[in-house]
Amino acid sequence: MAETVEFELVSPERLLLAEQVAMVVVPGTDGDFGVLPRHAPLISTVRPGVIAVYKSRAEVSERIFVAGGFAEVTGERCTVLAEEAMPVGQIDREAVAQQLRDLAEDVADAKSDPDRRAAEAALAVAQAKQAAARSI
Repeated sequence: MAETVEFELVSPERLLLAEQVAMVVVPGTDGDFGVLPRHAPLISTVRPGVIAVYKSRAEVSERIFVAGGFAEVTGERCTVLAEEAMPVGQIDREAVAQQLRDLAEDVADAKSDPDRRAAEAALAVAQAKQAAARSI
């Protein structure tokens, strides 16, 4: 049997996924990184994007949008603590398009730098969600 790595995806609400996988690709802040069995230990921040879960080395079994968070990798396990997570197939394209319009207005209407930065961060998440939805 091929070696596997244990992958756990946790959101603030619940444990979303816990299973043995061949590989997982995580959207790290410094670039995407793949995790295979016996990976070197690391901790990384996660940017808004898509986690690709591979049941075999050649086939993506699940694609999950994450809005950011942290990843911890050991030789046997990859744990992602996500701010928000959902299967890419469940993204409502129309709702995201409306959210993008609303957030663009929020950026334009921001009265202070902290308000503008918060609106820009939310806009970046919505843009990543839209890109994820388009990828399927």
